[in-house]
Amino acid sequence: MLYFNYNLNFVFQYIKTGMKIEQIYTGCLAEAAYYIESNGEAAIIDPLREIAPYLKRAQKDNATIKYIFETHFHADFVSGHVDLAEKSGAEIVYGPTAQTTFKSLIAADGEQFKIGELTITTLHTPGHTPESTTYLLTDKDGKAHCIFTGDTLFIGDVGRPDLAQKGELTMEDMAATLYDSLQNKILVLPDEVLVYPAHGAGSACGKNMSKETFDTLGHQKEVNYALKASTREQFIKEVTEGILPPPQYFAKNAAMNKHGYESFDDVYEKGLTPLSPDEFEAMANLTGALILDTRDPQTFAKGFIPSSVNIGLNGQFAPWVGALITDLKQPLLLVCEPGKEEEAITRLARVGYDNTIGFLSDGIVMWQSAGKDLDTIVSISALEFEQVLNNNENVQALDVRKPGEYESEHLEQTLTRPLDYINDWTNEIDHKETYYIHCAGGYRSMIAASILKARGVENVIDVAGGYGAIKSTGLKRTDFACPSKAMKA
Repeated sequence: MLYFNYNLNFVFQYIKTGMKIEQIYTGCLAEAAYYIESNGEAAIIDPLREIAPYLKRAQKDNATIKYIFETHFHADFVSGHVDLAEKSGAEIVYGPTAQTTFKSLIAADGEQFKIGELTITTLHTPGHTPESTTYLLTDKDGKAHCIFTGDTLFIGDVGRPDLAQKGELTMEDMAATLYDSLQNKILVLPDEVLVYPAHGAGSACGKNMSKETFDTLGHQKEVNYALKASTREQFIKEVTEGILPPPQYFAKNAAMNKHGYESFDDVYEKGLTPLSPDEFEAMANLTGALILDTRDPQTFAKGFIPSSVNIGLNGQFAPWVGALITDLKQPLLLVCEPGKEEEAITRLARVGYDNTIGFLSDGIVMWQSAGKDLDTIVSISALEFEQVLNNNENVQALDVRKPGEYESEHLEQTLTRPLDYINDWTNEIDHKETYYIHCAGGYRSMIAASILKARGVENVIDVAGGYGAIKSTGLKRTDFACPSKAMKA
């Protein structure tokens, strides 16, 4: 079986005698895992679902993976901890209060672990979630070198406190707990300590994350809005203000991370099943599978299988699947550019969509050659859109960007209908109307257009290039308002 290393970027960060630390950053998920090695022993922090890159990295160093440290029960991706432990023999470590249904070591606050000459110390830092834990790495001389903060502390932000409220605890209660964790466990560390978080800009786990993926603690004290709060009350207000609801798949991914999941090998083997057009059509009819077309939006628009939904691999594919497809067990049939099937299956599995049951062999060309029906979506330029609006006062124009994007600047004639909540607002749509749809650049608008068309709205027109292209027209826009931290979410 082959493994594919999609969107993973091994970012060299730090190496000296007896110590090697590498950040493994996955851009499409804005997720950072970490590889630590010293004297032939290695540890992985917050691994992704596909584990081959970590095994290969340790093999390259002739190192044994000793521990898999989890900072918390991740909500935005399925961790590779269970598979990695099985294949490497490493022990899975969680912080205090965590409870799993698979074999794991629940560390005590302050418990230490040796990796060669290095020491990893557990710092229980609840607030994002009750079990959230920061891991402090000290070198052979006992000097604090870095902290792996998970979703407790980001670069420019802190973790959202609304994902794991328990019993009578409110979001404000969790934010207060997070404040105490930061003050008592993290901000007391030396300023030169490096901060390695689990996410960067683009993740829904925070609202003001920097594009930088690591920093010194001292610099974060100066620039991070949450760390500059002078009181607990101010911190709570800053951190909780304007948080948007989390994507629907978050709680489901957290449950998979807590209770385990199907082997990635099995998911991969099941999904990588080539189907002829007749087999594909029969499978769709038999299973009620959703046809997921992963091609470029403009390519999709020119010809696609009726009722298929477009979520392109060239964007934040997995998070959008997670936000929009409400059933993780939904059978999926894939239409891809030939050779992209493995990538699609892998990225779906990263967010818990394990029920891919096949793909259209040789892609849409084979479907067309077989004489099967094709549907299309009209896509017009920004200049054509300008003419439509200038010639008609009653145009139904939908802006599917996030609320913060819309509030910062938008066309006066458009209605805000965020793609994130399309499952909530489609019941407002008149199937007899014509709708012009745009986002920022054209990726999300085609997703929205394809969903509406699959749900029976025939007259949907995409505005190619989105708001970026619209800004070059003479259409009247609202004055730009610098978005707040909340509005960036």
